[in-house]
Amino acid sequence: QSIAQEVMSLLCMVLLTLTALVANTVVMLVILKTPLLRKFIFVCHLCVVDLLSAIFLMPLGIISSSSCFNRVIYSIAECQALIFLNVCFISASILTISIISVERYYYIVHPMKYEVKMTIRLAMAGVIFIWVKSVLITVLALVGWPQGNGATSASRCTVYWSPGAHKKAFVIIFSTVCFILPTIIIFAVYCSVYRVARMASQQHTSVPAQAAAPRQRSNSITSQVTIITTRNLPLPRLMPERFFLGSNKAILTLVLIVGQFLCCWLPFFAFHLHSSVTAGTVGGGHGEMVVTWIAYSSFAINPFFYGLLNRQIREELARLRRSCLNRPLGQELCLSVSEASVQENFLQFLQRATSTLETHASCISPSPRNRLDQTKVAFPIPGQVPE
Repeated sequence: QSIAQEVMSLLCMVLLTLTALVANTVVMLVILKTPLLRKFIFVCHLCVVDLLSAIFLMPLGIISSSSCFNRVIYSIAECQALIFLNVCFISASILTISIISVERYYYIVHPMKYEVKMTIRLAMAGVIFIWVKSVLITVLALVGWPQGNGATSASRCTVYWSPGAHKKAFVIIFSTVCFILPTIIIFAVYCSVYRVARMASQQHTSVPAQAAAPRQRSNSITSQVTIITTRNLPLPRLMPERFFLGSNKAILTLVLIVGQFLCCWLPFFAFHLHSSVTAGTVGGGHGEMVVTWIAYSSFAINPFFYGLLNRQIREELARLRRSCLNRPLGQELCLSVSEASVQENFLQFLQRATSTLETHASCISPSPRNRLDQTKVAFPIPGQVPE
C-alpha cells in the first residue's frame, strides 16, 4: 500500500509539473505572438514566473518530496540555492497576482484614468518592483545559515534546517508581505469589481422600463443617447430573472478566483506560521511536503484562471491552432480592433451573464437595420465602462 501511495504521489507531482510547463508556455506564446495582446504584461509575467517555477523549482520539489530520492545529498550551497528559488518564485508569483487584481480594478472602476496612466513604463516599473521585493525577502531567509562544507539530505533541505531566532521573524514577515497583505488587497479589489458589475446589470434591467414609458421629445444630448441606446436593446431578453442569474454567475466567478488563491496558499503559510510560532516545533516531514505541493499547484492553475479564462486569449489560441493545422479559419473572429482591448477585459467575462446584447450574431450577419443602428451609436459615451 505504501508503494502504491508513493507511485500515485509521484505521478501527481509529475503531472502538475507537466501541466504548469505546457499551460504557461502556451499562454505566454499566444500573448507574445498577438500584437493586440502584447500589453497583457502582468499576465505574461505571471506565466514567466510560473514557467520558471515549473522548470527549476518543481523538479527539485519532486526530488525533495519523493522517497525514491532519499539518497540525494545537497551541500549547503545547493540547499541555499533551493531555498532562494523557493522563496523568490513564490513571492514573485503572489505579488504578480496582487498587481493583476489592482490592474483589473482600475481598468473596470476607473477606465479613463487607466487608459491615461497605464503605460509600458509603469508596467515595467511594476515588474521591477516585484523582483526587487522578492529578492529582498529571499535574502532574509538566508541570514544565519551555517558556513563550511556541510551537507544534508534533500528531504531536509528546508528553511528550518538552519535553526535560529531570525527564522521566526522571517516566516512572520514572509507570511505578512506575501500572503496576508495580498489577500486583503485581492478581497477588497474583487468586492469592488463585483459591485461595479452589479450596478452595470441594474442599469441594463432599468433600461426597458424607461423605454416602455412614453417620453416627450427632447433635444438634449442625454435624451438623444437614451433614445438611441434603448432602441437598440432587445427588450424581451432583459428580464429580472436573467439579472439574478447573471449576478450568481458573477459571484461564482469571483469566488472561484479568490477561492483558488486561498486554497493553494492558505495551508502553506498557515503551516509555516504554526511551525515557527509554536515552541519546539520543527518544520519538515510529510506535512510540509503536502502543503508545499498544494502551493505548487498554483503554478499549474494560474494560466487557466488568469490567461485562458480571458475570451480574447482563447479565441486567439483557437485561431493559431487552426492556422498551425492548416485548416480553413472559417468565419473570422467577431472582434474588431477597437473591441480587442490590449488589456484584459475582465468585466466582459463578468457581464456576459448579465448583459443581453447579442453582438456576436449581429457581427456575423448584420441586417440593414443593425448597420444603421451601429452607425448611430458608433460614438463613445464619456465615462462608460467598455465591454
